[in-house]
Amino acid sequence: MSEGEVDFMPDFLHLRPEEVNNFEKRRKYTICVIGCGLQGVQYAISFVQAGFKVYCVDANQSLIKRLSKGKVAFSERGLDSRLKRYLRAGVFNFTSDVKGVAAQSDVIILATDFKIDEKKTLDFSELESFCKQIGSVMQREVLVIYGGMTSYGFTEGVIKEKLENMSGLKAGLNFGLAYIHCQAIEKDPQTEKGNDCEWIVAADDKTSLDAASLLFSIIAKKAIKQMMSLKVAEMATLFTLARREVTVALTNELAVLCEKAGVDYFETLQLVKPQLPASYSMPTIEEGDEKTEIYSLLESAENLGVKLRFPELARRINESIVKHGIRLTQDALRSCGKTLRRSRIAVLGTTGPGTSGETFVNMLEAKGARINLYGPGSGKSDDSEMKLISKKTMNEAVENSDCIIILNSEDHFKRLNLKSLHLLMKTQAAIVDLVGLFESGIVENEGFIYRGLGRGTVKK
Repeated sequence: MSEGEVDFMPDFLHLRPEEVNNFEKRRKYTICVIGCGLQGVQYAISFVQAGFKVYCVDANQSLIKRLSKGKVAFSERGLDSRLKRYLRAGVFNFTSDVKGVAAQSDVIILATDFKIDEKKTLDFSELESFCKQIGSVMQREVLVIYGGMTSYGFTEGVIKEKLENMSGLKAGLNFGLAYIHCQAIEKDPQTEKGNDCEWIVAADDKTSLDAASLLFSIIAKKAIKQMMSLKVAEMATLFTLARREVTVALTNELAVLCEKAGVDYFETLQLVKPQLPASYSMPTIEEGDEKTEIYSLLESAENLGVKLRFPELARRINESIVKHGIRLTQDALRSCGKTLRRSRIAVLGTTGPGTSGETFVNMLEAKGARINLYGPGSGKSDDSEMKLISKKTMNEAVENSDCIIILNSEDHFKRLNLKSLHLLMKTQAAIVDLVGLFESGIVENEGFIYRGLGRGTVKK
């Protein structure tokens, strides 16, 4: 480049595909991902791998501190090793400086979900705060993408309104605004966010739609579905949530039926022609974002004057399955000649604030059980939101326990050495399998009392 010549870099809103078709060209652009939960980190890693410079921002200082050291509390296999590699390369940074990063970013992806309060109403306050901070510093021609859970009209009524009010700019004219949703059929924990799913990309203007579609086409393996309407895309997301909620509720009901009938749900399922994704057919007490998302569906319908009876009933069924997990645990301990009160229980699986896993653990504690947690990759936590500290090793969690409860279907747990674990536990010990990881006979042959969600076992 000759002296005095300016290296012009077009704004991201008006890029052509050939301007970001290799790593060298993508390195010129900065992406800010706001929200360092699992979803945000997956977004960030996908774009780092594609060659962009990425900042991951969160208000939680202790979370930022841990992630900056490459420590993750997520169960996704290989996520921590990729994170450490990109941190060492200097292409991935964690910070709590929302304004500082937003001011210099070409693309801002909001990956922070709204919360649900004790009255089960939606709380947008954290997201609104982020939008105000972004709006006060964002540049013209920046592309803002909302990639969290949604409700009908949320992107326009909350995200767009806050950004426009704080910035004085107009979406679709001075900056881009889009909504994206990942329609995951069967997630592969070894892949980054988006590589194994179909994307819906939506906007109310063509410039924003084209820019967001170009960005996500870089990380997507499948064709992107475009929609020139934020509200239609949000409604499609709510449709997916409703179908999943109702199907899982039916699955959980049939699993309990099998227990009472003395037959194995999982053996029965092998004779049934699959019509839905396998994950929809697995009974579980485990819920992540789905718990909050379904309330966004119900509130969206209520705001439109509609009462969704089926999804509301399904939600009650799915929440009641947590209590059923408690009953299975009590039954297993009773067969060992013990009660839940004062029993030492090792819970294997990752739990997080607001999840059904946390609710389950809290209910065990309320009934007098002494809990040891172990989740692969979590280690000892300094997160103030965690009431219990995870043990560093599984052996430490299991030692002298009366019962093991398997909460998550993580690969690490599929390779458990049951004989070795039994030697660490008390003489009469039980395993409660809430994810269908083991056949009852295999566990019982190692001397355990076994109870499982959907497993019709002979009571001992």
